[in-house]
Amino acid sequence: MTIVGATKAAPAAPGIPVPRSPEPENAAEARLITAAEEGDPAAAHRLGRLCAERGDTWGARHWWERAARLGNVDSAFNLGVWHQRHGTAEEAMGWYELAAGNGDAEAATRLAMLLLDRSGDVAAARLWLERAAEDGSREAAHRLALLCEDTGDYTGARRWHRAAAIAGDLRSAHYLGFIGYTAGDEAEAQHWWELASRGGHAEAAYHLGLLHQARRDEQGAETFFRLAVRAEHPGAAFRLGARALARGDLAEARSLFELAARAGHVPAQRMAGLVCVEFGDRQAAGLWFGRAATAGDPEAAYRFGLLLVAEHHDLASAKHWFREAASRGHRGAAIELRTLLSVTGYCPHGEPCLTDPPPPYWDRPVAPELTARAELAVAAVAHRGDPAADADQLIEILGTWDLITRDVPADADPIGWLAGVSGLHAAAIGHLGSVRSTVLLPGTAPWPTRAEVEHAVGTARELRCRLGLR
Repeated sequence: MTIVGATKAAPAAPGIPVPRSPEPENAAEARLITAAEEGDPAAAHRLGRLCAERGDTWGARHWWERAARLGNVDSAFNLGVWHQRHGTAEEAMGWYELAAGNGDAEAATRLAMLLLDRSGDVAAARLWLERAAEDGSREAAHRLALLCEDTGDYTGARRWHRAAAIAGDLRSAHYLGFIGYTAGDEAEAQHWWELASRGGHAEAAYHLGLLHQARRDEQGAETFFRLAVRAEHPGAAFRLGARALARGDLAEARSLFELAARAGHVPAQRMAGLVCVEFGDRQAAGLWFGRAATAGDPEAAYRFGLLLVAEHHDLASAKHWFREAASRGHRGAAIELRTLLSVTGYCPHGEPCLTDPPPPYWDRPVAPELTARAELAVAAVAHRGDPAADADQLIEILGTWDLITRDVPADADPIGWLAGVSGLHAAAIGHLGSVRSTVLLPGTAPWPTRAEVEHAVGTARELRCRLGLR
C-alpha cells in the first residue's frame, strides 16, 4: 500500500548488470556470494556492506537491491540513503517508503522530511512521523512536535515534545520548559529545563539560571550559569561576570566578560573594556570598546571616544564615536561632542544629534531579577518563532516603572497618580503597566507584541521627560 504523497518503491532495473568487482577476498565472501545468488537476503545485504566499505558504491547498490527485493528492510533503507546522496530524491523516497512500510522508523522520518522539502505534503509527512513516533522514535516525535507547532496544533506539539523529552530528547525538554513558563507554571519550566541542563543542554541551563535569578535565588542561578559556562555560553558568562564584579573580583570578572566578548556578546565587550581600564590595560580596553561600539553600543562608543582622546589625542576618531553615541541618545557623548566641536572650531548647529536629539539612552542600573525576566520573555516569544521585542526595551520598561513609581503614595492608584502629575493619558500609562505585568507575571496575558512593546517604550520615555527624569 502506498501512502498518498510518496512515490512507489523504485524496483531494480532488470537490465542493470552486476558491477565488476574483484574476486572474493576469502572463502567466507565466496560463500556469501553463493548464498546471495541462491536468494538469501541477509547474505546479499552483507555483501552490499562489504562493497560499500571498499568504496564500490555500484556494487553496494546491486546487492542491496537484490536484498531489498527479497524483503531486507535495512537494505531498502540503505538504498534510500544511497539515492539521496547519489541519485534522485524520488528514488530515495521510494526506497524509504518500502523500508518504512515494513516498520523502519528512521526511514519513515527521512521520508517525511523529503515529503516536506520536495512537495510540501504536510498530511503525508505527518502520517509517517506519527507512525514512527508511535513506534518509539525520539527523533520522529521531536520533528512531529515541530510540525504541529508550524500548523498551529499546540496541543499536539506539547504531546509529542513530551514523548520526545521522556525518551531523552534535550531539545524537546528545553521547549517544554518554555511552554510551562509561558503558561505561568514555573515549576513545570524548572522541571524540564533542569532535565535538559543535566543532560548537557547549555541553553536550558542558562534559562534555568535566569529563572532562579528572577526568583532572587542567586545561589541557584550561579549553579546553572556555571553549568552553562562549561559549554562557553556567552550569556551565562556575562551574568557570572557581573556577579564577580559586584563582589569586587576583577580578575574573574575580566575572564568571564572576555569569554563572552570573544563570542560576540556586545554588553560583555563593553564590560570587558571597563574592567580592562581598571587593570590599566588600555590596549585591551580599546579593543573591546571598539568592537562593542562597532556593534552599536552607545556606552561603548562613548567610552571608546574618551579613550581615543586620552591615549592617542585622536580627535577625529573620537568625534566620530561621540557622534555615533549621541545619535543613539547618549547624553554624555552629546556633551563631549559639543565640546570637541567647539575646541576644533566647528559649529555644533550642523549636527542633527545635537540640534534634534533622539530619545535618551537608558543607562540606569536595573535589578538582575528584572533583567532576567526580560530575557526570559524575549526567549519565550522567539522560541515559538514569533517576532520578539528587544530585551533592552523590556528592561527600559521595567526600570522606568520602578523609577517613576517610587514617589507614589502607598494608598494611591499608581496609574491615576501618574496621570495626574504628568498630564499623560491614563490609558497609555495603563498599557505601560500591563506590558510590565505580563513580563513579570507570565501566564497572566499573552506576551506583548513587538509593536506593543515599542508603544510602551515611547510612553516610558514620555513619562520620564514629563517628570524630569532621564
